[in-house]
Amino acid sequence: MLSVVVLTRNESRHIRSCLESARPFADELLVFDSHSNDDTADLASRAGARVAQREFDNYPAQRNAALDAAQGDWIFFLDADERVSAELAQEVTRVLLETAARADAPVLYWVPRQNYIFGKWIRHSGWYPDYQPRLLRKGRARFDPGRLVHELVLADGRESFLEQPLIHFNYETLAQFRSKQMAYTRFEAEVLFNRGVRPTAKSFVGQPAREFARRYFTLEGYKDGVHGLVLSLLMAYYALVRQRMLAAKWNAPRGATSPLVEIKKGR
Repeated sequence: MLSVVVLTRNESRHIRSCLESARPFADELLVFDSHSNDDTADLASRAGARVAQREFDNYPAQRNAALDAAQGDWIFFLDADERVSAELAQEVTRVLLETAARADAPVLYWVPRQNYIFGKWIRHSGWYPDYQPRLLRKGRARFDPGRLVHELVLADGRESFLEQPLIHFNYETLAQFRSKQMAYTRFEAEVLFNRGVRPTAKSFVGQPAREFARRYFTLEGYKDGVHGLVLSLLMAYYALVRQRMLAAKWNAPRGATSPLVEIKKGR
């Protein structure tokens, strides 16, 4: 039995199309909602999904709670702004049939994603294939509670990779991109601060420069044309912002803290 799980928070715009794309290969549709204040839960219920609600604390805790709530032997995690293609649905169905006959079958599958940013599929710059740990065998894989951003799965067994990608409508506008990247950057600065990492004078120049070079040259962002250049510059800028935030934390009065905020996956 396969459960498709969608974590949501105010996803009324996407939830119906998301669930519809997963319906052909799911035995259970579970929407695990963080108490949305729009009609996400109602729309999901009317689309045939079972809706459970839990107050959001962090992503690994939320995903592990959803794992426990799902009824399937296998769990496929899907974000509300992602869509499952017919080809991916067929591949997942075939893989699960094959695993039933193999004692040494993988317990975790990574799925590639096609990220659409500002209306274009970004094939380079670090945005493809963008593998995500999404298909898990219940009881044999859980999310690492120590990884609050870009979750890591702890698998008790073999891992493998699927070939067909998820379709991810990632960032549609610059404002949306800036909002999410600022949230990611705050998280990353918090993690570095908790590890005792201090910024240096060189890091304010070196970190952004290395990020631009990595995205634009090493990861061939130049092949994405203007989109690749803009995205590489933006990611370099947020590398600088992260250093500024980290410096501010070290310079803040002792005992001052900043709250962790909820962010939506999709970098």
